[in-house]
Amino acid sequence: MGHYIRLLRPADWVKNTFVFAALLFGRQLQNLDAVVLSIMAFVAFCLASSAGYVFNDILDRNRDRLHPTKKDRPLASGAMSVQSAGAMIGVLVILCVLVCRLWLPPAFWLTVGAYVALTWTYSLALKHRMLLDVIVIAILFVLRAIGGAEAIGVVVSPWLLICTFMLCLFLGFGKRRCEVAMIDNTHAMRGHRRTLVRYTPDLLTHLLSTSAGVTIITFLLYTLDTTWKSPFEATKQNLIYTLPLVVYGVYRFAMLIELGKGTGPTDLILKDPAFLSAVVLWVLSAAAILYLLPEHWHFGLAPPSLTTAPG
Repeated sequence: MGHYIRLLRPADWVKNTFVFAALLFGRQLQNLDAVVLSIMAFVAFCLASSAGYVFNDILDRNRDRLHPTKKDRPLASGAMSVQSAGAMIGVLVILCVLVCRLWLPPAFWLTVGAYVALTWTYSLALKHRMLLDVIVIAILFVLRAIGGAEAIGVVVSPWLLICTFMLCLFLGFGKRRCEVAMIDNTHAMRGHRRTLVRYTPDLLTHLLSTSAGVTIITFLLYTLDTTWKSPFEATKQNLIYTLPLVVYGVYRFAMLIELGKGTGPTDLILKDPAFLSAVVLWVLSAAAILYLLPEHWHFGLAPPSLTTAPG
């Protein structure tokens, strides 16, 4: 049973928490029906993502044997057969379809279907294309956020989606940096994943720096945007005061990557107390600003309705 659970990669389900972004920013936390739908959307994405992980492990079982940690995965180590893994994919897909059919709206079905199709295409071909591999991973996170919005029937700000994309691009390049650091043998890198050979440490440092800066800028653009009518129009601008937490989290992650403190984003999020604390504190601060702050409080920022263009 332990091998089956490991094959599902439950630790990676933390990535699916992006479906709850719409619940927070769509002002639906107090709506019990929306909370239930978001939870079911999370379950559906966990089933879909686990099916993708198993499919990927089947394809990569030989290459994973060359990796310092992936060689211990159930398929790479020979602890499970390909036939058993294939049966698991079938069960996971059926369960995902049932969850979608019984609880979630048709618009969500299309999003999770696009997620599954892109995940499997990534495993088959796109992960072997330099830069495109990380871009696809970022798109998958955006699909999670869109799916969460469609599950509860809210519309997400385009700037929030762009910020999500850039943040996940940053995390994706961080993961590649971890992999390059762990596999310092060029032959082993080529055998495990050919694109890693072309991801040099200097290039990844540049990509990390660029994506980190753009992530922070797009977050600022989201908070200060007054053209998109959000449910929090009167208080959304106050999210700018959470900027220090955003900057700390982004730069803390970059520092940990450079120090080789983890095997990937999920590992760092779960194992670094300071980084995890920053994430939790930002979520609590954002929720407090959006839900508890009186609408007429703006901490020196003019509310959107009072902002005028220069004469």
